Amino acid sequence: MSEDQFTRLFKYVEKRFDSIDTRLHDTATKKDVDNLRDTVIDFAGNLDTYAQEMAAMSHKIDRLERYIQVIAAKTGVDLDTIHV
Repeated sequence: MSEDQFTRLFKYVEKRFDSIDTRLHDTATKKDVDNLRDTVIDFAGNLDTYAQEMAAMSHKIDRLERYIQVIAAKTGVDLDTIHV
């Protein structure tokens, strides 16, 4: 991205934020802003918890897949021939 394109993009984004800020200032009360902030904080916390749960689940699935591969190898089962 050239400097000229970046400058135009930056000015556009800045103008959009100014517009949003003006609308929020004109319409939102402190309570509205506080509620929005609290909602975003709650969402971020839930997202973090979800990410941790997904990481744990991924680890567990990987472990179970390794177990299956070991058991299949020891019993002589070709996993590529199994169709569910």
